[in-house]
Amino acid sequence: MAQPTFPMAPDELARLRRRDPDALSRVIEDLARPLYRAARGMGFDQGDAEDLVQDVFATFLTTLDRFEGRSRVSTWIFGILHRKAQERRRELTRDDQQDSIDEVFESQFDVAGSWAVPPVDLERQIASSELGGAIRGCVDQLPIALREVFALREMQDMDTTEICKILGRTVTHVGVQLHRARARLRACLEAQGWKGSR
Repeated sequence: MAQPTFPMAPDELARLRRRDPDALSRVIEDLARPLYRAARGMGFDQGDAEDLVQDVFATFLTTLDRFEGRSRVSTWIFGILHRKAQERRRELTRDDQQDSIDEVFESQFDVAGSWAVPPVDLERQIASSELGGAIRGCVDQLPIALREVFALREMQDMDTTEICKILGRTVTHVGVQLHRARARLRACLEAQGWKGSR
């Protein structure tokens, strides 16, 4: 689902900075559910996701004067979510272990550069509720950084440019992380017997 766009007309930005109740309500109503879904997609349980959303909006209100209106409000707020999620993970002492990108490539391709096992066509099989449960389980097993990128791209349908702005990463880094997330998901699903047709 694409994030709502907020044309930042000078009068709307001024209304937000004045803490106009109608302008703030619009932002909260439009973004509360997507923020919650993104937090859940990043691996936080229901309670932590709800707390994160509240923290995000509290921070948004206290930092609103720094928002210049050069990006969409949703980009600014999802950036806050990213930073708050990092803080929460440090509090919960969940550390992310990264595999070498070489190991990921070596495990997915043969010496000729072809897929060792062709990718599973997930879109065709997604209608299955069993597969949906398997996908959720595999997403939950992703390292935090990969899960975050995957959730923003695949669950929130954000484009790479916006993800880069939110996470403060390069296009290359985001692309590598998306590849790694998809490769791990594919391996996880195939290990559970969800192999695509060849």
